[in-house]
Amino acid sequence: MKTGPLSRLRAGAAVAAARLATTASRATGRGAGGMIGGLVAGAIDPTIMASLGGGRPAALVTGTNGKSTTTRMLAAAVATKHTVATNDGGDNMDAGIISALLAGRDASHIVLEVDELHVPAAADKLDPLAFILLNLSRDQLDRVGEINKIERALRAGIDAHPEATVVANCDDVLVSSVAYDHPNVVWVAAGAGWLGDSVTNPRSGGHVVQGDGDWYGVQKLADGREFRRPAPSYWLDGSTLHSPRGEAELALKLPGRANLGNAAQAIACAVEAFGVPFADAVRAAEGIDNVAGRYSRVALGERDVHLLLAKNPAGWQEALSMVDRSADGLVIATNGQVADGEDLSWLWDVKFEDFEGIHVVAAGERGTDLAVRLLYAGIEHELIHDPVRAIRACPPGRVEVLANYTAFRDLKKDLSKQEDYRG
Repeated sequence: MKTGPLSRLRAGAAVAAARLATTASRATGRGAGGMIGGLVAGAIDPTIMASLGGGRPAALVTGTNGKSTTTRMLAAAVATKHTVATNDGGDNMDAGIISALLAGRDASHIVLEVDELHVPAAADKLDPLAFILLNLSRDQLDRVGEINKIERALRAGIDAHPEATVVANCDDVLVSSVAYDHPNVVWVAAGAGWLGDSVTNPRSGGHVVQGDGDWYGVQKLADGREFRRPAPSYWLDGSTLHSPRGEAELALKLPGRANLGNAAQAIACAVEAFGVPFADAVRAAEGIDNVAGRYSRVALGERDVHLLLAKNPAGWQEALSMVDRSADGLVIATNGQVADGEDLSWLWDVKFEDFEGIHVVAAGERGTDLAVRLLYAGIEHELIHDPVRAIRACPPGRVEVLANYTAFRDLKKDLSKQEDYRG
């Protein structure tokens, strides 16, 4: 991209101002600076993202759930061969992307998680080598809107880049629709635990029939083709990953079936788009043991606390399956801030399991909403809005904590201030 003297001057001013803002944010304790630098740079120079991209090979990771984990795994795999700029703090909109590119200006490659709504614009600016499409389901209806709208926007954004490699989850109906006509797709059977948003054909109407390892739309597409689960070239059999490059028994440090799927897609992208050897990509994915504290274990007094993050119905359903039923206590914390989505009606879509024998506490700013849901689920519980106090109300021993976005963020800060906290 050719630039004139005025453009270079504007870009230089944007970078300098961003660095000052980031330094000031850290120095005053207002934050890590992962957003403010990008906000300032983008305001001064609207073309800064494309300028900072600089034509470097880039991968964009998107989907409703698993973006941060998959991005960490892919970045680690690509880093076995190259230097990598990435937004490992999870800031996945324009400001966070710009900040990551600023911080990684000297890196040879780029691996970014990108909010679903921002993918088309970010792709036009960065012209990525690869996309990873994980899954699509309802999330923050008050901000995002209906999921079929997101599917159509993503489809158009992906189709605008026919030269890119698209690594797509063929078990997810909406993701399959996004990538169905792209000429360069690597299909991965990464699993789909949540089927509540995949009951109708997003392309032609009619319902979708789900079978054992298969799905298909009853109504054909406008051109007469059948809309059916594509055949994968990467697939999981338990924890064994099969691929055109061989097989590997995945020994992940992160829990849950969903993370096996995330690893499968990260490995496929590293191998097929970036030329990373299969064994190296597997080892890199296996080495990830923490994603912004989302699976961490800490201590609070006499309680060993396991922290889990969930942000939407699909994520909650998966996280609930990770809860240790033999623990001594369970704290479930929900907020309803803008970053969470202010509409918590989705609580009624989640199948809350029976936690017999566990002391359950509803917490968070919207703990009352959760308490009503637990009441109707037949789960005995108490309501303590402060998550730290809720943890202390559990018996000494092992305590599982499941929280949505801002409840999780604020709890980590509040725990670090406790005298008997050990991280």
